[in-house]
Amino acid sequence: MNNQLKHKGYIGSIEASLEDNCLFGKVLFIKALVSYEGKTTCQTLGHAPEKPCKGSFNVRAGHDLHLAATRKKVTLNDLTRQALNEFLQHHSTDACPAIG
Repeated sequence: MNNQLKHKGYIGSIEASLEDNCLFGKVLFIKALVSYEGKTTCQTLGHAPEKPCKGSFNVRAGHDLHLAATRKKVTLNDLTRQALNEFLQHHSTDACPAIG
């Protein structure tokens, strides 16, 4: 049996606990400890797998920001994305290298 799991460039271990009737493991070759375990699969339960981020969030921006986006000839979403990207570029930390 292959005791490694590959997902999006990461490699994780796969272990079995017969006492607990579950599989568990951790992401390998990174400094942070990321562990996981499960007794069933989403398919067994009839659930769709959860996604970690759906890619959107709601903000009550107000009239002034809508006007500012219109003056710049961009959508409010594009203006917000640009502002967040600029913020992350100037305030990045080593604590979360995947951002950016």
